[in-house]
Amino acid sequence: MSTGTAVLSPTELLEHWQGLRNLSRRVIEIFPDAHLFTYSIGNMRPFALLAGEMIAIAAPMAREIVSGQSVPYADYEATSKAELLARWDEATAELNEWFAKVPPERFGETITVFGQYTGTVWSHFFYAIDNENHHRGQGYVYLRALGVEPPPFWERGASSAA
Repeated sequence: MSTGTAVLSPTELLEHWQGLRNLSRRVIEIFPDAHLFTYSIGNMRPFALLAGEMIAIAAPMAREIVSGQSVPYADYEATSKAELLARWDEATAELNEWFAKVPPERFGETITVFGQYTGTVWSHFFYAIDNENHHRGQGYVYLRALGVEPPPFWERGASSAA
């Protein structure tokens, strides 16, 4: 791990990430049901599949980092918005649980996750955050194309159901 002053503590990083996840949840909530599993632009995947990927990365990665037990990456696919939101909430609770168990000194450790991606613990967490931001951005494009105003990206508080 590099020496120097930390910009964020692990607790602050998780708080920031959960604010972003709250925003992603709000995008799922307002996405029109009729289009959540089918709408696509430019050969991108429907938003339900993008959200499923976010679910499949965050908590499983944190669990693997803590437990050391490698698990293969597996897409998550829901069949309804209610199921997707319920699984999102479960994954959020799991992320909170597992992330809190990562000692700060491990963040600079180089590990392999999902049996194939090697990097530092912090780089894996930043990948998951970046991936969620990217896919949420795709959701914003979809919503705008469907005539739906997405939530302001700077409002990161809890969703109405969280």
